[in-house]
Amino acid sequence: MDSLRAIVVGADLGSFSRAAVQLGRSQSAISMQLKKLEEQAGAQLFARKGRGLVPTAVGEALIAYARKIVDLNDEAALALGAATNTGVVRLGLPQDFFEDVMPATLTAFSSRHPTAQVDIRAGQNHKLAEEVAAGRLDGAIVYFDEGSGGEGELLCTLPMRWLAHESFKPAGAKPVPLVMFDHPCLFRKAALSALDRARLPWRAAVTTPSLSYVWAALRSKLGIAVRTAHGVPEDMVCVDGRFGLPDLPPIEIRLLTSQTASSAAEDMCGILRGEANRLITPT
Repeated sequence: MDSLRAIVVGADLGSFSRAAVQLGRSQSAISMQLKKLEEQAGAQLFARKGRGLVPTAVGEALIAYARKIVDLNDEAALALGAATNTGVVRLGLPQDFFEDVMPATLTAFSSRHPTAQVDIRAGQNHKLAEEVAAGRLDGAIVYFDEGSGGEGELLCTLPMRWLAHESFKPAGAKPVPLVMFDHPCLFRKAALSALDRARLPWRAAVTTPSLSYVWAALRSKLGIAVRTAHGVPEDMVCVDGRFGLPDLPPIEIRLLTSQTASSAAEDMCGILRGEANRLITPT
């Protein structure tokens, strides 16, 4: 059981040295556990890539089973009052929901699973979806193009908005200055496609992977951004229909859940669904 837990934690953290620290074991002890598992499996479980190790096909299969076995072990121990930790639940969210959906979800989850460790990650849509599909995330809220037939469960559809600081004034007929996320980004794609269809020139004023930097750039009056109206700071305004800006399409918000999610992770995803419907879905 300790060996199975070691490879699960190592895979989650992307490092067996960090796994050793988290599990309170020496790195040599973790290496011995990995070697023992490979001997029992009769196959190589991890291959070296650069300075780290990545799972082989056999390793990926074993990790999927190991998650279920460890989760069931922890669930049984908890039921018998012998557990001190119910494992790690890994969740992915767009940065737009870090101020309301995430804390509401964590509060409700911690009341049911007070000893569970929660790993929250922010990331690009395609990366979050890939992490869920690979079992490295238990669940995630992800944006999808409307009508794209995206996987997961549709939570709601929201309109995209052109946003600017309340004191923003465009500089004459110059190209539309855009504050955008790094490529690839669905909001970026929607903005550029709409401007190109309308034959409006544009320029990239600021590109960033951080939503807080987007708001900072808008406060500096460097340009216009595209997001939904959810979680928009009070000093930002919707400028749809102004400055000759074209209409934008809506965007879908979907909940993705890993097929290897533990019972605690499934509970987390259920709570996330409820809080997202309560806080995001238009009334």
